[in-house]
Amino acid sequence: MYQDLQGKTAIVTGSSKGIGKAIAERFGKERMNVVVNYLGDSAGADEAADFIEKAGGRAVTVKADVSSEEGIQALFDAAQEHFGGVDVMVNNSGFNGAEAMPHEMSLEDWQKVIDVNVTGTFLGAKAALNHMLQRGTKGTVLNISSVHQQIPRPENVQYATSKGGIKMMTETMALNYADKGIRVNAIAPGTIATESNEDLQDETHKQTQLKKIPMNAFGKPEEVAAAAAWMVSEEARYVTGTTLFVDGGMTLYPSQLER
Repeated sequence: MYQDLQGKTAIVTGSSKGIGKAIAERFGKERMNVVVNYLGDSAGADEAADFIEKAGGRAVTVKADVSSEEGIQALFDAAQEHFGGVDVMVNNSGFNGAEAMPHEMSLEDWQKVIDVNVTGTFLGAKAALNHMLQRGTKGTVLNISSVHQQIPRPENVQYATSKGGIKMMTETMALNYADKGIRVNAIAPGTIATESNEDLQDETHKQTQLKKIPMNAFGKPEEVAAAAAWMVSEEARYVTGTTLFVDGGMTLYPSQLER
């Protein structure tokens, strides 16, 4: 547990399920104030908020589309109204999109992923930076990326491109605001056992995916959340512009083990 996080306020986008929900709940265990964001899953958001409250934190749920400035503003308005400001911004919302070869991908399928994964992350970070600069807050922006910011993802060029963009966005923003005491970092999960991970639903796909992971196991959302808690705490005070991979070694070229 990180004592310095107690009483601080975080916005976690896309926190009604999966990794986002695990991060929001971990922040509850740290006794933080959490703005739980959802778009369609109000029940999941309510579950996360209830967990946070029972763990000793405080929570409010907000329905908002993070790919729009209005949606992002709604999250900051709620944080200001209920908790008085924002110390931590976690840009977690994202999705894979439809698989297709690049030459067959529609502009619509490309744009949907870019709008949420890249534009949504930019808008969340931009709003957080403005908020922190205006208040003199030495806060933290944490972007949730993917191993696919480094590993190409065939038939999912829009997703890999979006995560590569988040990597460079994180590094550039970190460089811009380091002298203001605002840290900008990213976490890049590998294959995490969430309810929406299609690779784990079919046994054949599951075994194929395990071969890509040197630790021969899938990650848990709670393990990503543990990394997030450290990254936004004062124990990581000297860390900015960094991507922390939580991937069981997936980015270590496991094919090199084959003989």
